[in-house]
Amino acid sequence: MSIGSFSENRASSGMFNIQVSAEDMKAFADLATLVPKAAANAQRRAINKTLGWLATHIARAVGKQERIAVKAVRQRLRSYPIAGGAMRGKLWFGINPLEASRAGRPRQTKAGVSVGSRRYRGAFFKKVYGNQADIWIRTASKHFDRADYPDSEVTSQTGASSGFVGENSDRFPLAKAKISLDSVRPHFEAWSRKADQRLLQILRQEMNFELQKYLKGTRRV
Repeated sequence: MSIGSFSENRASSGMFNIQVSAEDMKAFADLATLVPKAAANAQRRAINKTLGWLATHIARAVGKQERIAVKAVRQRLRSYPIAGGAMRGKLWFGINPLEASRAGRPRQTKAGVSVGSRRYRGAFFKKVYGNQADIWIRTASKHFDRADYPDSEVTSQTGASSGFVGENSDRFPLAKAKISLDSVRPHFEAWSRKADQRLLQILRQEMNFELQKYLKGTRRV
């Protein structure tokens, strides 16, 4: 029996399952019996629309809370609309630490690098590995603060490892600035409840749309 929308808290992500509870579907039992295909289409549209609404809601909420660009949060969200017969849509949210350079527009200053309201003293914005520049700091710097460089461990090995780069040089190792998203985990349940409320609201609209189509068709007969 369907229990309605719910979330799954995983190691580095969250998964939101959007579905109509069996209890809520009872309100539409008559229409589902009368025109089952139309009712199923209405349910499918309602779930897929709710996925889009939830993605926007999460992106804005996380962006505001963590002071990062909404666009950067959206890149961590992936929707899985209903496919086949299963009446359940899914929204994946990757919450492993976000590169600080993605949070806004990095600006190099004499003191370091700034991104929005964040300041990384002693850091520099440069392309070290890959095709994109990031915010880095030498771990030997007096300004190095592990809190600004989460999901990282100092290593003496050559190459990239969890945001650090180790080389036999006085310039290394380096740490890449990242933003922890662990603080969003407590909101998963609340977001699921809001999605469930929104789903029921949209479902009523979609079911009413199908009912009006049906009634209009019967009047023509």
